[in-house]
Amino acid sequence: MSEATMQNQTVTAVIGGTGLTRLEGLVLDEDRVIETPYGAPSSPLHLGHYAGHPVVFLARHGQDHRFAPHQVNYRANIWALHHLGIRRVVAVAAVGGIHPALGPAQLAVPDQIIDYTWGRAHTFSEEGRVLHADCTEPYDGALRAALIRATAAAGVEALSQGVYAVTQGPRLETAAEVRKLRAEGCDMVGMTAMPEAALARELDLAYATLAVSVNWAAGLGPEGSDIHGDIVASLERGMDKVRRVLRVVLGEA
Repeated sequence: MSEATMQNQTVTAVIGGTGLTRLEGLVLDEDRVIETPYGAPSSPLHLGHYAGHPVVFLARHGQDHRFAPHQVNYRANIWALHHLGIRRVVAVAAVGGIHPALGPAQLAVPDQIIDYTWGRAHTFSEEGRVLHADCTEPYDGALRAALIRATAAAGVEALSQGVYAVTQGPRLETAAEVRKLRAEGCDMVGMTAMPEAALARELDLAYATLAVSVNWAAGLGPEGSDIHGDIVASLERGMDKVRRVLRVVLGEA
């Protein structure tokens, strides 16, 4: 992918989460290693073409899934994409389903976030440069609409809105915590939407999440179920749907 392509087209970046450490079907042009003021990104940026359209792929947890959610260098990841000239970011995230329609392998395009994390480097604000990002609507409306259209075009059912609860991890939640999250209006629970979404907003990147439920959140699944076994099985089915949606939405760039 040439620099002219990056400058003259709206190139979409895909941030892959658990279950999507590489973008199957990406015709790779170049692996780009970018140094940032915040250290190294989670992985090299893979520049190439997907379904005939230019795309950049970044593995959030590293290519070998080495970084737990609280260890991801979110600032380096978002800064690197911005430095490359990316303006549109689709973040794929594995979540636990709380909403009744968000069972294993189901997709969602959340519209809101509640941040329960702590201790993460969460802003580009520095001495002399204070950024008060408006996060009233934490996700980009136009990109969310594109994802919703893409799910329909791909024949994939998806929850078209929902509140994403972001917990610290890496442990999974207790049943009591999930009851609390549900009472507070949360529809899904994951570990990576913040500070990723807020950092993207600070750098004026259009950012939206395509969430895939990999299990019922703690206490909501069948009694005695093997949660880790369920996650593995649901990831395979859910990521097949994700790839179908990505083929469509990346074609809209």
